[in-house]
Amino acid sequence: MRSKIYANLLHNRKTGNCTKWNKAVTTLSMTQYQSDLLRLLNNRGYIHQITDANALDSLAAKSIIPGYIGFDVTADSLHVGNLVQIMMLRRLQQAGHKPIVLMGGATTKIGDPSGKDEMRKILDDDGIASNFAKIRGCFENFLTFGDGPTDAIMVNNDDWLGELEYIPFLRDIGRHFTINRMLAFDSVKLRLEREQPLTFLEFNYMILQAYDFLELSRQYGCKLQMGGSDQWGNIVNGIELSRRIDGAELYGVTTPLITKADGSKMGKSVDGAIWLNADRLAPYDYWQFWRNTDDRDVGRFMRLFTDIDLDEIKRLEALEGSEINEAKKVLADAATTMAHGQSAAEDAARTAQQTFEQGATGGDLPTFEVSEEEISILDALVGIGFCASKGEAKRLVAGGGAKIDDVPVGDIGEMINLSAGERKISAGKKKHGLLRKV
Repeated sequence: MRSKIYANLLHNRKTGNCTKWNKAVTTLSMTQYQSDLLRLLNNRGYIHQITDANALDSLAAKSIIPGYIGFDVTADSLHVGNLVQIMMLRRLQQAGHKPIVLMGGATTKIGDPSGKDEMRKILDDDGIASNFAKIRGCFENFLTFGDGPTDAIMVNNDDWLGELEYIPFLRDIGRHFTINRMLAFDSVKLRLEREQPLTFLEFNYMILQAYDFLELSRQYGCKLQMGGSDQWGNIVNGIELSRRIDGAELYGVTTPLITKADGSKMGKSVDGAIWLNADRLAPYDYWQFWRNTDDRDVGRFMRLFTDIDLDEIKRLEALEGSEINEAKKVLADAATTMAHGQSAAEDAARTAQQTFEQGATGGDLPTFEVSEEEISILDALVGIGFCASKGEAKRLVAGGGAKIDDVPVGDIGEMINLSAGERKISAGKKKHGLLRKV
């Protein structure tokens, strides 16, 4: 019976949502959870869907639950778009449970088709290994790793997926998945509706992810998978597979899609991804991203992305007028401290104060070192990373958005003299940097 319910839910859901199931989740989330885990997740706004809220709540109240989230290693850093999932693992640990960080060393070779219109570039083994090593540092700033019962661990699904033999896998695992059900998944259906090619390789992703949950349940006693709302179907697949093969009772929790108040996707800016690794994005720019939060998002982002006390958040989000800017600084300080450490956050805040409030040039600003005594405004804007091309730089100058030492540049052919050693360059109101003669 339960299998039939799950199948119906998957068939009827739209972009990760099912009205019938969401009503159940809404009703449950308004009750008083008995476990610290679900109370914490609910009070901070992480819960979108739960496969069996009552059973999970009861289990979490009386035992340590190992829970996991998977991350494919397609780049050498995670970004703010991944942060709500990292924070979910942090909340799991804060509530006295065990986080499992699953790195997709094998599934990265395939690519999750969810939300994609085309096949993702496939990395070779060396590229995956390099990304794996660099990404690990992201998690070490948010989780405590070790050998204790609630210490986080990091595992690689290539350890078991890489050992699979094709025919036995099809026979033992593939028989539990019907083509009818797989075609009903949004990750597949939307690609087909848009007439975008979906390779057989990508089509297998959902089976491999389900197998991950089965393997983690067997090896580590993992009872919970968490993820974004677009992973709901994949999570349910893993629960059903483990129930059918091992008779295991597993659970799933998804988070809502995190967007900003203006409707744009969380984790993106006009300049691209907001990376978590300092070598991809300077802590100052990370701090500025949070400082520029829309007034309407301040309280929600504090709940999701910081450990600030809920009563204090309630006070800060109620500030009005110019006072809300102080709340944004608190958000930026807390988020940057978590990702990069207190010293980096303090340096970023100090640089921002010097740049925006005192009119000086802070030492933590991005810097472009030049060997010549003169450089064109276009080369300077591209060299420091404020513009992706000279064409973009020309449009910025033509629109009055480029400044040298706070003076607007009106000529796209203007040359900047660096004989004095250092000049301040700005693009718009929020991007500032230094040009330095070396």
